Amino acid sequence: MNSDRTAAGAENLPQITVGLGLWKDRPAHEALETAKLADEHSFPELWIGERETYDTFALATAIGSCTQRIPLTLGPFPVAVRDPAMIARGAASVAALSGGRKVRIAVGPSSPIIVTGWHGRDHRRPARAMSESVQALRHFLAQERAVVDGQVIRTRGYRLRLPAPTGYLTMAAFGTHTIRTAARQADRMAVALVTVETAAELAKQLAKESEAALRPRPPVAAWVPVAATAGAAALKQVRNMLADYLNAPGYSEMFARAGYGDVVDFARSSPRPRRSQLIEAVPFELVKKIGIFGDKEAVRQGLLAYGAAVDEVVVLPCSTPDDPSGAHTLQVLQAIRQGKSGPQSAVC
Repeated sequence: MNSDRTAAGAENLPQITVGLGLWKDRPAHEALETAKLADEHSFPELWIGERETYDTFALATAIGSCTQRIPLTLGPFPVAVRDPAMIARGAASVAALSGGRKVRIAVGPSSPIIVTGWHGRDHRRPARAMSESVQALRHFLAQERAVVDGQVIRTRGYRLRLPAPTGYLTMAAFGTHTIRTAARQADRMAVALVTVETAAELAKQLAKESEAALRPRPPVAAWVPVAATAGAAALKQVRNMLADYLNAPGYSEMFARAGYGDVVDFARSSPRPRRSQLIEAVPFELVKKIGIFGDKEAVRQGLLAYGAAVDEVVVLPCSTPDDPSGAHTLQVLQAIRQGKSGPQSAVC
């Protein structure tokens, strides 16, 4: 049983960790402030991904120098863009330059927008690319040379000279093939921006695939935007993020199942809608289905709902003019974790 479930007594709170939202509408350096707060509140883990601003390894090294002890998970790295040697070397660099900080690695298929659009790489066979990447990473993290001559990933001769970071590997998954890969090879599976219902379905599918692979089901972590605020700024911030996922594989089907097929059809229409139009098309009801918003009790109830479906909630604390760096939200979350009364009213 994890520490958060223990602290909450009989409640089914999931493990609560923190992920950096890397919000487009906020100054990039706020990620460092959020990381410091997560460390000060003794959250058990900080996830550091990558979007349009900082390189993950650079940001993680900076965070390692301005925090005291919080363990880091880097990624999920898109395996079609970051090769296994690059990932292993980068993670080992962060751990070494952070004074031996505990560092974990997460990988995933990412999306065609990032893999093909941003980087010009082939996004085909994502499950195969993940499987072969993890195969190589297992060798690198055991301080061995990997020889992988796969259909997508190839590496030969490289070996870490720095101390290896932990060998605990997380795989982001959504579709049938990537979930099957996670069931066979992952130490943990991550899902992002999903409704409670979809999170439960994916965890159930993982359990079925794990049983077929004769393995225990890996823990499931869900990335969930959270704002302990009363204003509309956080809802608008998450709506801006969702606009990028309306036409993404897996997500569009989830939104359609949730009753928003008309929004997906609009995102797929021709001529392609402008991003501002896509943002306006996302209803706030959909935003509320993939995030947790409100005062302390509303946040607690939202965490309990996800806790019935997954083992861990990776909180993406919204950072808005109402709550810069997500400071108030993290304070509320810490009070929930510790079972304390904490701040009761949402900031405005």
